[in-house]
Order: sequence, then C-alpha cells, then structure tokens
Amino acid sequence: MRRMKWAAAVVLCVTLILAGCGAKSAESVVKDLDGVLGGLKSYQGKGTMTLHTGQQPLQYQVEVWYKKPSYYRVALTNAAKDITQIVLRNDEGVFVLTPKLKKSFRFQSDWPQNQGQVYLYQTLVQSILLDNSRQFAIDKESYVFDVMANYQNGSLARQKIWLDQKTYAPQRVEVSDANANVMVEVTFDQFRFDVAFDDKAFDMEANLGAAQQQEEQDKSADAPGQEEQGARDSHGDQDKTATDDANTGDNPDKSATDDAEPGDNPDESATDEAEPGDSPDDSATDETDAGTVPDEAAAGGEAADDFVPMEPSYYPEGVALKDITDITQADGSKGVLMRFTGTYNYTLFQTKPKDVDAALVPGVMLDLGHTWGLLAGDVQQTLTWTYQGYEYRLTSAELPEDEMVKIARSVLEEMEK
Repeated sequence: MRRMKWAAAVVLCVTLILAGCGAKSAESVVKDLDGVLGGLKSYQGKGTMTLHTGQQPLQYQVEVWYKKPSYYRVALTNAAKDITQIVLRNDEGVFVLTPKLKKSFRFQSDWPQNQGQVYLYQTLVQSILLDNSRQFAIDKESYVFDVMANYQNGSLARQKIWLDQKTYAPQRVEVSDANANVMVEVTFDQFRFDVAFDDKAFDMEANLGAAQQQEEQDKSADAPGQEEQGARDSHGDQDKTATDDANTGDNPDKSATDDAEPGDNPDESATDEAEPGDSPDDSATDETDAGTVPDEAAAGGEAADDFVPMEPSYYPEGVALKDITDITQADGSKGVLMRFTGTYNYTLFQTKPKDVDAALVPGVMLDLGHTWGLLAGDVQQTLTWTYQGYEYRLTSAELPEDEMVKIARSVLEEMEK
C-alpha cells in the first residue's frame, strides 16, 4: 500500500515538473498562432528553397518581405546563374519583375490571398489553423506540425512545418506528394517579426532603381584597374546593410533588392500576347509571311547562338511535336514557334524580346516553382512567363490548367540542366 502511494506521488511530481517546464499542447500552440497571425504587422524572412520536382534538385535563394495590410516583396534567386525574379504587391497592383529581361508584368490579382505560397508565413499558419486532423510533435527547440497542403500544384498532399518554440517563427518546411516523397523544401536562415521597412521598400520604381545601381557597381568592379575599388565598394555596401539591419531593421536586406538589374522596363507586348482571343498560330503565320526577314539581316544583328529555344520535356499523353518555325519579329528579336498536336493542340512561342512598357492585364498568377506565370484568356488561354532573359507563351483552347503548368515547369527544368 505504501509502495502504491509512493509511486502515485512520484507520478504526480513528474507531472508537476513537466508542467513547470512549460511544455505546451497542440491546442495551446494553435491558439497562440491564431493570436500571432491576428496581430501580424510585418516580417522579413530569408532562406533556401529546394525543388525536387525534376530529375535533379534545383535550389533557389528566397527572400520575403511583408508589411500590413497587404504589401509583399518576394525575390527568388538562382545564385549559380545570377538570375533573380521579384513579385511585388503594393497599392498599384501586383508586379512580376524580371530584371534579366529588363521588363515586368503588371496585372490585376488578389495574390497571395487566393494562392498559398510555401515561403509565406500566413500560408503556413493558416494551414495549421484549418486542419483539424493536424499532427503535432516537439523536436528539440521546435514545434512540428504535419498538416494537409493546399497549393496550386494538386500533387502536393501534405507538409511538415517546424516553428521556433519561443517566437513561432518558421524554421523549415517540407511539402510531400501523396507517396510521402518530399517535393519542396524551404529552410529559413533568418526570420524577424515587426521589421520597420523603408517607405520605398515596396515601390516598383525604387526596386528598379536599386537594380540599376547594383549593375553599375558590378560594371565598375569589372572594369580594368577597378577591381580593388569595386571590392572596397562591395564590402562597404555589405557592412552598411548589416549595420542597418542590426540597428533599424529598415529595408532588411538591401542586397536582395540589389539583385534586380537596371532599366527594368515593364512589358506591354508580352502581356498583349496573353490577352483573350490572341491566336499564336495565326500571328505566327502572319509574321512568317509578311513580317519576317532573314536571320542574317534581322534588326539588331544578333548572332544565331544568342537565342537557344528549349523544347519541353513533358508531353501530355497522346501529344506529339508537329513542327518548329523560326521567326524574326518586326523589332528584330528572334523567336521560335513550336506546334503540338494530338490529344491536345497547343503552341509554345519562345523569344528574347526588346524592352517595352507595362500594361495592366486581367489574369491569374500561377506559381511555376522557378518563377511566376500569367494565365489570361477565356476560351483560348495563354500562359506567359519569363526566365533567363527569355519570354515564353503557351497557348491553347484545350489544355487544362494543370497540364499547362506541367509543360511550363518542364521547360524551366530543361533550362536548368
């Protein structure tokens, strides 16, 4: 009898000790997260995103800025190829900046409210709050949630989210398919709440201006006899950025903004091509018959190897490549039109366009993993995206949206090889 009382006392003591250590239940953490999300004013996160959707992993540096109520800046950078794309949301709309191409899309969208993103804090917390069958665990200094994934890519089924126990800042995310294969990983190197951003942090012109300044510095560093001065300038900028981050939090990572390149002029021709009713097949025929000139005589005098078309590695079942047509457009830019036929009929037009102005285009912004695309049109739809200085337009009246995304992603994966 005494032993039973003694054992009961031990159990009670252990329980009290655990309670005193502050161990939380899933319910209490979820309640705290709801409060954090409701009081969210701003944050800045930086880390690495790895995609396992192709034959080999692709890695990108990702940086996210958010300011209440709905200002966003997301930069995806392929460090190996020095390519950065930025999606920006402010009072003027949503912009996708493509610095390497010196152009941008501007279109009507309620992004990201209608599209979850694995690197956005709101998306991660909402997925935890909404999944009543969530699984919860404690891993060293992290709270770990295993919940359903809700992304445009329907093949992504579940995700595991690691949160810091003290601040609830995201540390890591793994998104898996239905077979538990990890398809997307995001690891945050830093994440800060309540960042005081500069007034111009979400301004498009300011972002483009920063890009121009960075390229001028790069050119100065590369110029003969300027290597040493360029190195001093670079270190000075880095020191200033670190000081600004530590002391004020304003414009938390100038280097990310500086990744953009100069002279980004918005893109009107690209978005015009994406408007409803455009027919790439017809326009291609017209250009070939009336508006094309031999490559040797094309305006701009570009060398033949300046333009390298990419064929998608993914074909929907029952589809085959019909033909390929070389095109030189009226402005001298080269292009290639690929026509596909079979179960679905569609065209893929690729070009390296000139700088043009932006146009406001109604459409849907699609996450292609490596970049963002604009889907526009009703009966006939065009998915337009830019990457590595090239522009792509996938057009069809028959392709489902998920097939368009698969084709686009396969082109991007071919470019990364």
